[in-house]
Amino acid sequence: MSKVRVGLVQMSCTADKQENLQKAIEKVKEAAKKGAQIVCLQELFTSLYFCDVEDYENFKLAEAIPGPSTDALSAVAKELGVVIIASLFEKKNGRTLPQYNGSFRCRWNLPGQIPQDAYPR
Repeated sequence: MSKVRVGLVQMSCTADKQENLQKAIEKVKEAAKKGAQIVCLQELFTSLYFCDVEDYENFKLAEAIPGPSTDALSAVAKELGVVIIASLFEKKNGRTLPQYNGSFRCRWNLPGQIPQDAYPR
């Protein structure tokens, strides 16, 4: 039986979505450099954690899937030859949907989006 090495990323975040995405990418690269084949990012890694309050302003944090974050993660996954498991707050057709966990292997493949319905709507 072969072994799979998993890297877990837990990081501090700010209110700056792009800054958090870049930080996550750096952490994925660090994990891959240490031998991780699968890298799991923390829940809703592109923002400050907001699910402990019901504030509709937070729906502005939702983004399209596929979109800029999935494109960036897919490119990094392809470059490093790893699988990235990431959690994003999805917006589809102008509506905010439950958050999804998705794994990204390469830019053209977004397998297995698993709906997580634990967030306020």
